[in-house]
Amino acid sequence: MHFNVKKLWHLVLSFLVVVNIGYTNEPTKEGLTTPAMSNGDPARGMRVRQVAPEYKGTEVYHTLYLPKDWEAGKKYPVLVEYTGNRFADAGSSGEVKDANFGYGLSGGKDFIWVCMPYIKKGGQKNEVMWWGDRDATIQYCKDNLPRICEEFGGDISNIFICGFSRGAIACSYIGLSDDQIASFWKGMITHDHFDGHKEWGYPQDGRPYALKRIARLKGKPVLVCGKHAEYLKNYQSLAHFTFLPVPVREIFQIPEGKVIHPHTDMWAHRQSTARQIARDWLLQNAGLN
Repeated sequence: MHFNVKKLWHLVLSFLVVVNIGYTNEPTKEGLTTPAMSNGDPARGMRVRQVAPEYKGTEVYHTLYLPKDWEAGKKYPVLVEYTGNRFADAGSSGEVKDANFGYGLSGGKDFIWVCMPYIKKGGQKNEVMWWGDRDATIQYCKDNLPRICEEFGGDISNIFICGFSRGAIACSYIGLSDDQIASFWKGMITHDHFDGHKEWGYPQDGRPYALKRIARLKGKPVLVCGKHAEYLKNYQSLAHFTFLPVPVREIFQIPEGKVIHPHTDMWAHRQSTARQIARDWLLQNAGLN
């Protein structure tokens, strides 16, 4: 979908756009390049580090990306991402700053992209392995997502949660943990794993608990990409599931660049039939197609 420019940037953001034109996030023959996180002020086409007021003075942060076509005063759908675990064999750091999935899905346009943290116990850092302080992680999203939408034009009625690996599980384990947080989501996109696929050893990870969480979707659309979620085919009354195999080894000649393992959050950075299906699904459900 294309947006016509009808309004001028307000002065500050216009200036920021001019001075930050050095980013690289256009499609190339090699695919998309996720913008590196910066410490600057939010501006279109930039991914910036933000610290919530409750965590001022700590190392806890989230990232905010405003799409290349962002204009002040307009409303945009939002992608909220949770990252995978730290897993060196797959090139996953577990860090918020290294998230890729949401950028690949959107291509850097049309959607505000937010990567939320898992809060480490003690509340001083982000957690790179599993959930840390789960309650604090849930509350962080509840507090900050409405703020981000209000300040930057996110459409609170058009938010999609997404995640890879640990993040795919988090879409439900965090994102559907209670009715309040579940009410944020218009839909969900996961890649490789899903809540309830297996028991990992953390509290309430069994399938009966997972099914109770998934029921909070109340029939909303879910795009289930990749592997380790096949059991959901037996519970299609809980949500509108679409299953999308992703042939990562056909998309990349592994190891290739940053893609060193088929378990990757970067598969949507390169053109493929799977990516086109995922983008079409997202645009359609967001009302942009």
